[in-house]
Amino acid sequence: MLEDGPITASEIGTRLGLSAAGVRRHLDALLESGEAREASAGAARHRGRGRPAKYFQITAKGRGRLGHAYDDLAGAAMRQLREVGGDAAITDFARRRVQAIVGEVEPASAQTPEDLEQTADAIADAFTSAGFAASTRPVGNGVQICQHHCPVSHVAEEFPELCDAEQEAFAQLLGTHVQRLATIANGDCACTTHVPLVPPAGPK
Repeated sequence: MLEDGPITASEIGTRLGLSAAGVRRHLDALLESGEAREASAGAARHRGRGRPAKYFQITAKGRGRLGHAYDDLAGAAMRQLREVGGDAAITDFARRRVQAIVGEVEPASAQTPEDLEQTADAIADAFTSAGFAASTRPVGNGVQICQHHCPVSHVAEEFPELCDAEQEAFAQLLGTHVQRLATIANGDCACTTHVPLVPPAGPK
């Protein structure tokens, strides 16, 4: 559910090699504890004929179980940094933090779709190594970088500069405008950034 949600019970069973009954028991427990929920109608995807399958997704409570160590301490440190150095200090810290994650990613050398996709994959790999469970997926004339977990989401709720610095780094590495579509800090299921692979048509 973290990486591929919303997802059906059948899909979970297939991936984990569990029986339908076993999956339902686990899902019932997660639903009861508030760590999972049924996906909204807009998020669920009806495939084929017949009754639409139920889709499930992880909740903020469930994601929190994956680890947000030292959130209170980090938040206090960030507030102190702002008192001492102002907003510029927070922005500088956020940029340094992202650079520590993507420092070994080679910038896109050409603006071809293949090169941009390779760079997006490298960015996702770097963030996965840093604990963000990131991946990429093709969408229309672009690719999306999806971060399914964010170790600093609770802090980013108060300090959106952390999210802004990520988007800025993506744009610099890819050499193109990118659009942040969703963030975990804002309550979404994943941090999603759209990367266009086809440049917008200029005026005729």
